[in-house]
Amino acid sequence: MKRKVTKAVFPVAGLGTRFLPATKSIPKEIMTLVDRPLIQYAIDEARAAGIEEFVFVTSRGKSALEDYFDDAPELEAALREKNKTDLLAVLAGTYMESGAIAYVRQNRAQGLGHAVWCARQLVGNEPFAVILTDDVIAADKPCLQQMMEAYEETGGNVVAAMEVPPAKASSYGVLDIAEDMGSLVRVRGMVEKPKAGEAPSNLAVIGRYILSPNVMTHLNARKVGAGGEIQLTDAIAQEIVQGNPVYGFRFRGQRFDCGSKAGFLQATVAFGLAREDLGEEFGQYLRETVALRAAAQ
Repeated sequence: MKRKVTKAVFPVAGLGTRFLPATKSIPKEIMTLVDRPLIQYAIDEARAAGIEEFVFVTSRGKSALEDYFDDAPELEAALREKNKTDLLAVLAGTYMESGAIAYVRQNRAQGLGHAVWCARQLVGNEPFAVILTDDVIAADKPCLQQMMEAYEETGGNVVAAMEVPPAKASSYGVLDIAEDMGSLVRVRGMVEKPKAGEAPSNLAVIGRYILSPNVMTHLNARKVGAGGEIQLTDAIAQEIVQGNPVYGFRFRGQRFDCGSKAGFLQATVAFGLAREDLGEEFGQYLRETVALRAAAQ
């Protein structure tokens, strides 16, 4: 019998050095796409998928991230006084119930696998999700919800996957496909950041996972992998070695790499254009800007 997935781990301990100087004083996860922080997109996606317990793996200097989910009575009072009910409703979506959210520290940066392992005591012996906030996915049905529906059919381990150009495969964990079933692929191996020309496919893992608690057991070995770090991919691959199923899931939607400046800007444009209150004005500005640049050339 498959156990329901109600816990999610959010590795948010990174320093965000690619976004300095902004991240000198604020966590990268608080940076906004339009008017919502990256972390809010991740939380909303998790909630839509039925997640009830949220575990954040943090590090020194992340207090603003914790404060974001707290009550703001002074701000609420000011909004009520001005009868700004629409903003009060927006604010309500940022609160977390007492006991629903927990924080653990990753004292030293030793890789994604190590960050997930830091949450082992809070996850316990239950299947769990992992969401990387750098990967923002625009989709009619949230990506993790799509994966949960697939997991109900397959059990085991499910990782989100997308095709990438072969030249970029060395930047990802890549799947070695045993059977391609369309939206799902059965995986016979995983390679983290393969060398150029050595990737087993162009189907890359991106930042959404539904994992068996066995993965935490594999991470207990603290085995160092690619880049001298403890890789989550290696622990998931160990599941395959032990005969436990791992599936790649081709999600429906567009993924933006908000860990890069270019990806963050692309996401800002896409989400801005999608907004009913902004799309028309913003789209007109973009069209005029492109026309001016073309004329100047």
